[in-house]
Amino acid sequence: MSQPSSSRQSPETGLARFGDPLVLILTIGFVIAFIGLSLWDMDRVADGIGTGFAWTARVLGSYFQIFLLLTFFIGIGVALSPAAKARVGDLETPEMSTFKWLSIIMCTLLAGGGVFFAAGEPVYHFLVTPPAFDTEAGTSEAVAGALAQSFMHWGFLAWAVLGSLTAVVLAYAHYIKGQPLRPRTLLYPVFGERIMRGWFGGVVDSFCVIAVVAGTVGPIGFLATQLSFGLSELFGLPETFATQLGILAFLGLIYISSAVTGVHRGIQLLSRFNVLLAIAIGAVIFVFGPTLFLANAYVQGMGTYVSSFFTMATMTAETAPGWWMQWWTVFFFAWFIGYAPLMAVFVARISRGRTIRQMILAVAVMAPIATTIWFTLLGGSGIYYQLNDVFDLTEPLNNFQFDVATLTVAQALPGGTWMAAAIMLLTLIFVATTGDSMSYSIAMVGSGHDAPHPLIRAFWGGVMAVMAAMLLYMGSGQISVLQQFIVITAIPVSLILLPSLWTGPKTAYSMARAQGLLRED
Repeated sequence: MSQPSSSRQSPETGLARFGDPLVLILTIGFVIAFIGLSLWDMDRVADGIGTGFAWTARVLGSYFQIFLLLTFFIGIGVALSPAAKARVGDLETPEMSTFKWLSIIMCTLLAGGGVFFAAGEPVYHFLVTPPAFDTEAGTSEAVAGALAQSFMHWGFLAWAVLGSLTAVVLAYAHYIKGQPLRPRTLLYPVFGERIMRGWFGGVVDSFCVIAVVAGTVGPIGFLATQLSFGLSELFGLPETFATQLGILAFLGLIYISSAVTGVHRGIQLLSRFNVLLAIAIGAVIFVFGPTLFLANAYVQGMGTYVSSFFTMATMTAETAPGWWMQWWTVFFFAWFIGYAPLMAVFVARISRGRTIRQMILAVAVMAPIATTIWFTLLGGSGIYYQLNDVFDLTEPLNNFQFDVATLTVAQALPGGTWMAAAIMLLTLIFVATTGDSMSYSIAMVGSGHDAPHPLIRAFWGGVMAVMAAMLLYMGSGQISVLQQFIVITAIPVSLILLPSLWTGPKTAYSMARAQGLLRED
């Protein structure tokens, strides 16, 4: 079992190391244009993107929902098929241990967004009953539906689109056919060599990189505001732009250093530490917090998630308030679609030696279950304290102040200030694991190598940190506008992912036949 030499090319030297110049020009051009236009007329940029965001959610929301449903069920079908015994990259044993591998997957894909919403989103749905349910808000009967709605947004559908069928297609194309780990490779079965050599391939890669930059700068920027608020509340530090800038500089130093040292050093070390810290925090919450309430809430929430799965997944603006769909289900689904190509690139990069079944089930089943547990520990605790009048998050959550919700819930947990500080540290590292993995992935896409030069990784990490700093200087509202932009980018990105619905199963069977696991037809 061997791989083509082209899949492990030596990094180029000089200016050529930055790879496809079209990807660099379009992506950096987007960054400069967004910042420049925001400085020129912030309101016009916000209004324009807001209009596009609302149109995309209203017109294409159902398309995004159907696409995620198909991806999940086809992916599970592949994982349960005989072809799933095939190994990624034709290796008999995995390149890294199971714990390291799962840690990287969890930290990369859950990342800052999940931690940022884990405390506040379940409480929000507890206070504002989701349209799929008819329970009275703020009562014990509303607990299961609140958790189930959060599970829908961060559960099986979201994870499956991030790295199941697409990761299979990319792994086969890269390790067996010698194609680069780039989003354009997903379209190779459709367009052939034209997509790999021409300008169209550069445009495809650029759309995917821009979507990830837009999606990653958001958590980086929001982390600065969240930690600045937390440090002010806990330790009395001034909540100023200078504090936010210091947090950004520290965060950038962490994730750029991790990206530069690579997958087998910095990235996996940071991920392992983060997972161990999350397990420790979760254990303290479960043992010393409202244990029985959390256990019952999880069982009821998961049961409601499964029984109401299709109702929540197929809810449209015709049966639910348009604003609700726009800012919740469609927003999250489009956000995950925008991330999907580069996440798949990263999953394929770290999964060599794993079976297709292991890769799909880890991403589409195990990781979502771990996410639902985490949301129950933080969000379920928040619901418990809200239900028992320990605090009232109605006003901050109605204003979408999730940083306030996270800190309020953290301070009410066992350990008070110390728990809040630990969760702030966890959030910092979660966002750092997103920054390092996406810096690495963007560098792979730009250079065409699965071991991009450290300078390229540092460059892209720096670009995102600087962009976050400049947008924070204008006000956190522009970061929210950038977050909305990823919903618009989900339109072209979804078309790039679409062929994987049929090329994914086809590729899995090709891998299995090539490895002698299935008979040739």
